[in-house]
Amino acid sequence: MDEYSQITEFGKVLIFLIIGTIFVCATIFISKLIAPNKPNPEKNSSYECGEEVNSNSWVQFNSRFYVIALVFLLFDVEMIFIFPWSTVFSSQELIAADSRWGWLTFIEMLIFIGILLLGLVYVWRKKDLMWIKPAYITPKVNTKIPLEAYTTINQHTYITRPVDSENKQREIENSIPINISADKPKFVPRFKKSTP
Repeated sequence: MDEYSQITEFGKVLIFLIIGTIFVCATIFISKLIAPNKPNPEKNSSYECGEEVNSNSWVQFNSRFYVIALVFLLFDVEMIFIFPWSTVFSSQELIAADSRWGWLTFIEMLIFIGILLLGLVYVWRKKDLMWIKPAYITPKVNTKIPLEAYTTINQHTYITRPVDSENKQREIENSIPINISADKPKFVPRFKKSTP
């Protein structure tokens, strides 16, 4: 007598998801218990690829960075599909069963890699893979101020004082006069009846 499983395939997937969720939550909980929590200014500072932060964090990035990152991810993920193909393609049992199987899988992979290469050529032709800094163009203005004056101003080092944002905000709030009066509102809404 054949035995049948009481759990369907979807039930097995559900059990797998539940166990995975429990495992992730347990790992995060254990790391909160065990890991030391000693924040300091060095740990709380912004970190960007080993570079010291020397300006505001609201800096505009070149949008080509995101395009190159997405193209890299696309081709990286697509290359993962070659590994299971190579495993099946090298299976001697399948090729021995039908010799056309080897040619079919080989042609399928040639089509797959061809589509990837077409995508790469398309991105390359659009010049989305080129990381070119814009060329600096000196503006030409009809003015009596010599160019050396601009150069000395741009090369001069200015000493700035640190800005205390909390005190500055308090100064701004204190400098704004607050007039709270019990006067009638300046605007009185008037509603018109619509005529049929």
